[in-house]
Amino acid sequence: MIFAAGSRGDVQPCLALGRALARQGDTVRLLASTRYQHLNDATGVEFHPLSVDPAEIIESAQGQELLASRSNPAAFIRGISRVLRPRITQILEQTRAAAQGADLVLAPTFGFLGIHLSQYLRVPHALIHFQPSQPTGLFPHPMAPAARLLGRIGNRLSFEAVDAGSWLMCRPFINNWRREHLSLPPMSSLALFRQIRRAPVLCAFSPTIVPRPHDWGPNVHITGYWHHEQPLFNPPQRLLAFLADGPPPVYVGFGSMKSADPEATDHLVRSALKRAGLRGVLAADPATSEDGLLAVSDTPHDWLFPRMAAVVHHGGAGTTATALRAAVPSLICPFFGDQAYWAARVHQLGAGPQPLPFRQLTVPTLAERLRQLTQNPRYTNTSRQLARTLTTENGVTRARHTLNQLQ
Repeated sequence: MIFAAGSRGDVQPCLALGRALARQGDTVRLLASTRYQHLNDATGVEFHPLSVDPAEIIESAQGQELLASRSNPAAFIRGISRVLRPRITQILEQTRAAAQGADLVLAPTFGFLGIHLSQYLRVPHALIHFQPSQPTGLFPHPMAPAARLLGRIGNRLSFEAVDAGSWLMCRPFINNWRREHLSLPPMSSLALFRQIRRAPVLCAFSPTIVPRPHDWGPNVHITGYWHHEQPLFNPPQRLLAFLADGPPPVYVGFGSMKSADPEATDHLVRSALKRAGLRGVLAADPATSEDGLLAVSDTPHDWLFPRMAAVVHHGGAGTTATALRAAVPSLICPFFGDQAYWAARVHQLGAGPQPLPFRQLTVPTLAERLRQLTQNPRYTNTSRQLARTLTTENGVTRARHTLNQLQ
């Protein structure tokens, strides 16, 4: 059973792993939002729908309030708790139902559900990390970058603080669930942290992008990205015609991230592309296309990105991985969470210019950064070099071999 309650960037890697496990003869059940059920066509993975949709939460008034508090971790945790409170019982019960009969449970760190389910079912479990979330002294937790100012001790403590905040947010709901539905005693913070630090961890990112810290234990496995091979895409003729009608355009899209004023953001992006003298492909209503700017609906990134001159995105782990594999440079405009971490990594590796946080977007700043993105050959050359390395890594195969050793 794989718990993949997140955005598309969380679901697709889990589908890739699930497909590989199914091909070796395992029965695989994936728990994810109903919104992404269409991605599961012909994968051989049993899809168990989760009624909570992260994208709807982000788009809601409460979600926009959360984005506004992203610079205040305490406020962010309180906000997440407030948003989840009316939904948490349903999430937990759907998770328990999906896990029935499982021999192995894979789950991210949300509520550390894998640990509770493994105790309930008396089966092994492993944690899934889409960003480096295991304590190290080399860098801070991606959600707490300011801890870097405190040095190695601050870096390490930042991981404990983020995990503690997550657990404190979920503990009342989880322990009630343990008592009433799992017939388990409440779990103390000490017992939980003792288990999560010993648990097997699958890091679904590349060691080329995040070199392994020397202070991670043998229970932590950096497998490489779990690339999801999507069904053959038949692009609309208007997209093919646009691509053939001039130099490669720049893609701009922010995934499931929504601004408080989408129309103003759309106007800003279009104005910046025009000021920079660039053609663009925009994630927007196709009816809003104009000369030199093509708006497209849901289009697979792994098909689209390699055909771009560069991409501008929010820095989600999945989108970042796809852009890196596509051998094109990225400008990342992070909103919140781990996005600033991935933005910094792409810049540090030389695959894109200095990140431009979404809240700092203006027409002049975006236009200038777009010029840097498309006119500096270093970014393109580095992106191509990284892509060549990433395509030789088979993260799904490594993850599958690791899991086979756990069972």
